[in-house]
Amino acid sequence: MTSSILTNPVLISVIFMLFLCVVRFNVFLAILISGILSGVLNIAFSTGFTSVGAFFDDLKNVMNAFIGGMGGNLETSLSYILVGALASAVARTNLTAYLIKVVSKYLSNNRFMLLLSIAFISCFSQNLIPIHVAFIPILIPPLIPLFNKLKIDRRAVSAAITFGLTTPYMTLPLGFGLIFQDIITKQLNLQGLDISQSDVAKVVWMMGGIMIVGLLCSVIYFLKPREYKEIEVKYQNLDSIKFGRSELCVGIGLLITLTSQILFGSLPLSGLLGFVFICFSGGIKYSKINEVFGEGFELMGYVAFIMLVAAGFGEVLRSTGGIVGIVNFTLSLTTNKTIIAFSMLCIGLLITLGIGSSFGTIPIIATLFTPICLKLGFSTEAIIFIIACAGAVGDTGSPASEATLSVDIGLNADGQNDHIKDVCIPTFIFYNIPLVVLGTFVAMYLD
Repeated sequence: MTSSILTNPVLISVIFMLFLCVVRFNVFLAILISGILSGVLNIAFSTGFTSVGAFFDDLKNVMNAFIGGMGGNLETSLSYILVGALASAVARTNLTAYLIKVVSKYLSNNRFMLLLSIAFISCFSQNLIPIHVAFIPILIPPLIPLFNKLKIDRRAVSAAITFGLTTPYMTLPLGFGLIFQDIITKQLNLQGLDISQSDVAKVVWMMGGIMIVGLLCSVIYFLKPREYKEIEVKYQNLDSIKFGRSELCVGIGLLITLTSQILFGSLPLSGLLGFVFICFSGGIKYSKINEVFGEGFELMGYVAFIMLVAAGFGEVLRSTGGIVGIVNFTLSLTTNKTIIAFSMLCIGLLITLGIGSSFGTIPIIATLFTPICLKLGFSTEAIIFIIACAGAVGDTGSPASEATLSVDIGLNADGQNDHIKDVCIPTFIFYNIPLVVLGTFVAMYLD
């Protein structure tokens, strides 16, 4: 059993992928190379290569299987690109800045309430106005003098913003949350579960409760005053921001997108309808459509392609048959459901920390973990939660995550914020650890 697991192509390829991610190799290439490696190793360990020509024929077949599997995330990738186009259109106007100008008037001078307000405002970037991290450079730099005046620890601000960047997509079936839940639904259906997106929505909200606990604990822990030097910060002047026709048209376009999601349950369709309205209503100039869409593709295209190769990676893993070996080896070590659930969440944490995208983690862990869960008799609700939580955990603490990188850019406007110490470590402690520990208990409760 031990010798067979050491030559398991799935295990070797996953470990190799993690290694490449840890040494900061390109994530896209890491997943692509590791997927092909698993297929090649499967052939080498089973039948071997009879000739050089046979090797290249087999390599071509592995690549074809990989490409075929990429189709499983086509809708997700299209959603990302269209949402990127919407975000680019919003960025071309003063809509976000105007909304922040209005909201900032009501921000409290009480440290605790200010931090909770920032967390609340950040939540809108994932669902109501799906601009992801684009609001941070607008919202945070103007608030730095206020943070310094109130002696707010920026680690608490990091926790507040990353809460808003991750919790909504984990729990709500709108915007990026709809993408996240659709990925889970499709990947679990590929593994033999017959579930719908509504089944996922009934379970994943529990992660929101864990995240709220982490937010409150982080804000209370970092509530002690912290001194920063008074350094002049350059930022967009919100006082001169006006609300004009372009802002109105883009706002209506976003409303169309949100309403269409609720009515049709399709983010690609709703994103297309919203963007087309913005194009032809004057939200952006007709001559700038190509430029705006290109900026949106640049913003989200890379992540979209990571979604594609992650689906291809999962397909090749399934085709090797090595999953059965991992299942049998795991069950030979223990059949304790609590230990298995805890281990899965820890492995999901490692993968997401390396990849930097919870969306890309789902196809990989669903392929690995679902057969083990089914073999042990986990309930459908528990399997959904384990896969969702194992995918989401790590997004806030990963040095490669868009969430942590963008938060650091905003808070480091005066050069007094450290990406690892002030962003990654605090969010890892207050979000990732609770998701793993408390998530294990939730999984057992659902089982």
